[in-house]
Amino acid sequence: MGIRGPVPCKRPLIVMGVSGAGKSSVGMTLARRLRVPYADADDFHTEAALRKMAGGTPLDDEDRRPWLQAVGAWLRSHSEGSVASCSALKRRYRDTLRSYAPSAYFLYLACDPRLAEERIDARSGHFMPASLTASQFEALEPLETDEAGVTVEVTPTKSVERIAAEFLAGCRTSF
Repeated sequence: MGIRGPVPCKRPLIVMGVSGAGKSSVGMTLARRLRVPYADADDFHTEAALRKMAGGTPLDDEDRRPWLQAVGAWLRSHSEGSVASCSALKRRYRDTLRSYAPSAYFLYLACDPRLAEERIDARSGHFMPASLTASQFEALEPLETDEAGVTVEVTPTKSVERIAAEFLAGCRTSF
């Protein structure tokens, strides 16, 4: 299924979920299809936060505050259309992002813990160790009914292209 011409995207889209769910791959694919700027929130972490996670220690809310503020500032500067991949695990983190970009729309990639851990184990050169997978699922607060967004299930056989197509097909009227 190809997209003909530009797809209107007049608000920021945040692809959220645990590490290993496919946020970066899906986010880059959607940004390309929507023809808007893309940012990976991993690029906004401080060096101290990266070292902490690489050492196997989950971030706490204090560690995440400057990160969320930086991601939020990027979203605000791209409020007329953009895609960012960001875990946004808790409601209050999403609220912080929305304080910068009130029209933000979320795509929650719901992923099985075992699949996320397998994917993290399989990748190399990333700061996030598989040992932190459980802490991400413990922190995870899925989208609530009053939050603008949709949930797409991630499975081992569902390709990035299929996830992107499923999202675009399901949200054309609200996105």
